[in-house]
Amino acid sequence: MARNVEIKAHVTDMQRLRRLAAQIATEGPWTLSQVDVFFHAHHGRLKLRTINGEESELIYYHRDDLEGPKTSTYERSVTEDPAGIRRILSAVLGELGEVRKRRTLYLVGQTRVHLDEVEQLGNYMELEVVLRDDQSEAEGAIIAEDLMDRLAIRRTDLCDGAYLDLFESSQVRRAADE
Repeated sequence: MARNVEIKAHVTDMQRLRRLAAQIATEGPWTLSQVDVFFHAHHGRLKLRTINGEESELIYYHRDDLEGPKTSTYERSVTEDPAGIRRILSAVLGELGEVRKRRTLYLVGQTRVHLDEVEQLGNYMELEVVLRDDQSEAEGAIIAEDLMDRLAIRRTDLCDGAYLDLFESSQVRRAADE
């Protein structure tokens, strides 16, 4: 399985973060419209992602829901029939929910920097340090920590879980506030 070290953080000033990311990027930016449909899974997470309404992939991944750098293992498979795959997985596993976002992607060496505008949730940033086979998780965490500093990401803004989890917890908070 492929591996990466990830962090996710809430973003309060997306324009500032875009400027910082552009200054250190080795490639990009690319703007992507993504729809992720999550399915029940016995272990890890399973989602069907559609990008710009044109290409789709099934993604299985596992990571601990911790704040700060964490290792994720994943498998991806491109699909030519996302509607058919969704029908089958919905019937067999059931859907957990859907997350829609506008993602701006920059590359900084071996790291994908995602600036995400998530519908009905807000602005977030993800770092994904794609590990080579010969790299340790500790090396990936050092790279992620360095990029957090370079992008002025505060520890208090770090999040755990997937966007679907954050969406569900924000809905719970909104209902309690009403």
